[in-house]
Amino acid sequence: MTNIFEIRERILRGETTARKEVEKAIEKAKASADFNALTSLTEERALMRADEIDAKIKAGEEVGELAGVPFITKDNFLAFGSPSTASSKMLANFETPIQATAVEKLEAAGAISIGKANLDAFAHGGSTENSAFGVTKNSVDQTRVAGGSSGGSAVAAALDIVPFTLGTDTGGSIRQPASFNGVYGVKPTYGTVSRFGVVAMASSTDTIGVFAKTAKESELVMRIMSGLDKKDMNTLPDFWQEVDAPKKAKIGVVKEFMGEGVDPEVRKITENYIEKMRNAGHEIREVSLPMSKYALAIYYIVIPAEVSSNLARYDGVRYGLRSKNAKNLDEIYGMSRDEGFESENKRRIMIGSYVLSSGFYDAYYLKAQKARTLLINEFNKLFEEVDFLVGPVAPTPAFKIGENTHDPIKMYMSDVMSVPASMAGLPAVSVPAGKTDSSLPVGVQIIGKMKSDASILALADSLEEK
Repeated sequence: MTNIFEIRERILRGETTARKEVEKAIEKAKASADFNALTSLTEERALMRADEIDAKIKAGEEVGELAGVPFITKDNFLAFGSPSTASSKMLANFETPIQATAVEKLEAAGAISIGKANLDAFAHGGSTENSAFGVTKNSVDQTRVAGGSSGGSAVAAALDIVPFTLGTDTGGSIRQPASFNGVYGVKPTYGTVSRFGVVAMASSTDTIGVFAKTAKESELVMRIMSGLDKKDMNTLPDFWQEVDAPKKAKIGVVKEFMGEGVDPEVRKITENYIEKMRNAGHEIREVSLPMSKYALAIYYIVIPAEVSSNLARYDGVRYGLRSKNAKNLDEIYGMSRDEGFESENKRRIMIGSYVLSSGFYDAYYLKAQKARTLLINEFNKLFEEVDFLVGPVAPTPAFKIGENTHDPIKMYMSDVMSVPASMAGLPAVSVPAGKTDSSLPVGVQIIGKMKSDASILALADSLEEK
């Protein structure tokens, strides 16, 4: 298993070089092509950057905390060296003139991007089956889904192609694939990391996070990426501080996350992790989040509305795919969008347009936003009683490829436990907690109050089997 800290130290000691580490990662990526985790490799640029870092080290110059460490970005991040497609036909071969702030910060710390990871097109989906580049397969069982929408990033981390990968989480798109592939997946407090240079899905919940094998590595990457960015008005002033693990935290088990509909093995693995928390000296109590039963409905009203607005910019005129068969402006708009968007993109555009339309705005969108406020208030009240909340990430382990494709409601239900924290803007991490009898990974979700991101990871680290 590669490790951020070990790679950097070995490079600095002269036991290896940044070039060798990048070459190794690229070789692993090519050897893992059957999983369809990546959409492209930035081989030429990555090796050039590796040589630059090696030259700095040789000259005795200071290098960053991630010097020579290769990583992979989800393909909705704008990054140099390869197309930025959001795994869609609409942006096929789009070469970006800028880089995402998160990528810039990591590169400033010495990290080296080696490629882009597959996703559900425009991050719309929970399985990475909705990609123009084909389905990404689970890292443990190739007959099963990787999860989504950041499925390619999760699989690349799980296969140890690189020590860490980047993803986005709007309603569970980091946490659920992390759970399905047995790695850490961090969704930060809303506004922790700049979204500049990342293709927008839903602006009120989009967050930038990381996949890694350990909590410490996750914490390091998140700390480097976090902080105020004038190019993103929603970023928070830097609040990230390294903290010690809590000795005796009050941890609430969300009753609604452990009830009907949860796979028995998922429930058992979650209960075992909770017992580990108890044995570590933490106080465990059952708590209730009644509004959570409405969270999925809230999400699939509010989010499609934002999706519909954000995707309006892809019109076949300014950039992106333009239909070759269009004969006038109306046909350019209609045919380009029809050819460029996947079926799930179209479904969300139609739902969003409907709930925002005259006569339905008050009945659906406005009501959903009011319910969202009630959910946030419930979370705030709970965090007056406990320090953290815990429960499963998803009700099941990874399901079979094609199993839920023709049943959108069943597909959406895989997000039922991850969307509440998203709608409230809270930090949450998926922690590898165990495996089912058929060796499928299962993650447990730890949720914290606003800006408690480092504390969540410190707690998770303290419970790791070293």
